[in-house]
Amino acid sequence: MKVPFVKMHGAGNDYIYFDCLHSPPPADMAALALRLSDRHKGIGGDGAVFICPSEIADARMRMFNADGSEGKMCGNAIRCVAKYLYDSGAVPRTEMRIETGSGVKQLACRIEGGKVRTVRVDMGPACFDPNAVPVSLQGEVVGRKVHIAGGEHAITCVSMGNPHCVVFEDPDGTDLAAVGPRFECDPLFPERVNTEFVKQTGARSLRMRVWERGSGETLACGTGACAAAAAAVRLGLCPRGEDISVQLSGGELIINVGDTVTMTGEAVLVFKGEIEL
Repeated sequence: MKVPFVKMHGAGNDYIYFDCLHSPPPADMAALALRLSDRHKGIGGDGAVFICPSEIADARMRMFNADGSEGKMCGNAIRCVAKYLYDSGAVPRTEMRIETGSGVKQLACRIEGGKVRTVRVDMGPACFDPNAVPVSLQGEVVGRKVHIAGGEHAITCVSMGNPHCVVFEDPDGTDLAAVGPRFECDPLFPERVNTEFVKQTGARSLRMRVWERGSGETLACGTGACAAAAAAVRLGLCPRGEDISVQLSGGELIINVGDTVTMTGEAVLVFKGEIEL
């Protein structure tokens, strides 16, 4: 059976997308994501996204990481879902609502040449409640020094609908391949964790590298950029309510931290194709 797919990326965070709006999704989405994400023996990507019908929004996004684990939310992927919905004519509006594992998100698309170029997403509030992250420490974890990954690090733990550990250390001087897995699987994080290594580069700018649970180092992480900006605001490094540029390995995201966190970034079609399943 041949199945159509679309490859898209947001700031280099690339996923394989399947339109399941009018046909049922594959029986084992996790296994399919695991197989197709392989960059040598599959299509290649940071995971797979299934665009499904929703009873409470314009569509529902189900996202699976490259290791087959399901994620509740992905900021870069949801922008690409919005692009697909608009460009394909499935949702002929620049403003839409998409259901995720961490609730319904509101999105606004900017159009160039009849196609979506960038998308702004209301990501909801950043949550520092340790039970929401979750992290096995008492009280909010903001700039707290802990022994982890073989050393002492000051960490800030944030939930953006998924768990994040933000570390203000030079990202380019960090051996991410060595320390990333140790953060991800540390007993402090019962559901594992995404880890951002961040450097402040200006009053409203950050540089970040990310180790994503289930995928390893990726070129970008939308929820991670939101967590990094929220941590910077909480620590008094960046202003609240103003645009913050987060420079990732794959490009730039603009984050604004107020009562809720908004994220603006590109959504790019790479190619379309069919695969035999």
